[in-house]
Amino acid sequence: MTTEKQDCGSLAPLLPVEQDERSGGGGSISGAIFNISTGMVGAGIMSIPATFKVLGVIPSFFVILLVGYFVEVTVDFLLKYTHSGESDSYGGLMAESFGKFGSVALQICVMITNLGALIIYLIIIGDVLSGNNSDGSVHLGTLQEWFGIHWWTSRAFSVLVVVVFVMLPLLSLKRIDSLRHASAISILLAVLFVVICSMMAIHAMWEGKTQKLRLVPDFSHGVSFSELFTTIPVFATAFGCHVNVHPIRAELGRPSDMTSAVRISLILCVVIYFAVGFFGYLLFGDSIMADMLVNFDQASDSLIGTALNDIVRLSYAIHLMLVFPVMNYSLRVNVDELFFPKRPLLATETLRFFSLTCILLAFIYGGAVAFPNIWYFFQFMGTTTVMCIMFIFPSSIVLRDAHNISTTREKILAVLVIIFAIGTSSVAIYSNIATYIANK
Repeated sequence: MTTEKQDCGSLAPLLPVEQDERSGGGGSISGAIFNISTGMVGAGIMSIPATFKVLGVIPSFFVILLVGYFVEVTVDFLLKYTHSGESDSYGGLMAESFGKFGSVALQICVMITNLGALIIYLIIIGDVLSGNNSDGSVHLGTLQEWFGIHWWTSRAFSVLVVVVFVMLPLLSLKRIDSLRHASAISILLAVLFVVICSMMAIHAMWEGKTQKLRLVPDFSHGVSFSELFTTIPVFATAFGCHVNVHPIRAELGRPSDMTSAVRISLILCVVIYFAVGFFGYLLFGDSIMADMLVNFDQASDSLIGTALNDIVRLSYAIHLMLVFPVMNYSLRVNVDELFFPKRPLLATETLRFFSLTCILLAFIYGGAVAFPNIWYFFQFMGTTTVMCIMFIFPSSIVLRDAHNISTTREKILAVLVIIFAIGTSSVAIYSNIATYIANK
């Protein structure tokens, strides 16, 4: 989600591009599938089991399919206008349709979404190390289980140590290419997490220790109809890939293969999300937390079970530590270009680089300590900036139809997508406000 300067700042793409996108960069379709899937599978996967608790198993499956379908539709919108217009970036498409206002609006949404995602990463890392009691139930972290409850095992201190001794050195690297090895390790750790979770659920099922599943919403136990819509922002955030479409397309040997790559990636993510949601809900039932990792503090009957619980939590926490610098890179560049549009950040400007890095990191740390519940951030981002980036902006490009290429079917689909985005977000916001007032 970084930007590269062009003659007009409003046409800046959201990721650095080193060669002509229309001719392709020689990349493979398998590489594109891997990169798109990697961009989608992030912290959002941790909250998907909690949506199963609200919706039930069957509605959750259909909502995953619906959100995935709308993502495919809106990505197709972006690709069609990229092929027909002169812009090779999401920001450029917004500038073509809505001028500088459109590109700046996109840039602001990307910055807010990245900032929220990074705060979520630190919250999850804090949950793993120091536990969580934000929902009224106490869950210990790995440090507290190993060493007991002390000031130095508290969330504020443990996260601060991670920020200073892990994040800051990685964020000090000025080239994103320097993070390629960390990114590869992070993907392996994410795969390890999914495999172990599935194995634990299957083992629990074999021994008859799984929880009772709810197939449909249970309105008789306090779940309201409007509360069902609070799950949509979580699924939407989990499928976000739109800002990566153009840079990944630029590296394909045949850019026209991008549509196939997106569809295959969506199928993979649908399978992963349903598997994690189903097995996570099967393991923990109605006790599932907004951050599923918190539930792995349960005592096990065996040393192997205890070790697996710790491995699951720590592997994903380390995964997020390694993904954090990549997302922070794009946030830092977008913030810098917003405040210094005529002064690109150069490698020689060390003071400006480190000042911006430290200010952003301090803000992210403060947010993670002050609001230790990822559900709130998913709700905020998923009902505002994520909906704009994924659904509203691409559909608006089609309705604006700057190149007179939109078909009637596409315009109808665009209207339906906007209604879906605004409608579900409005109900979700209303439900969250009503719940907040009721709990005061």
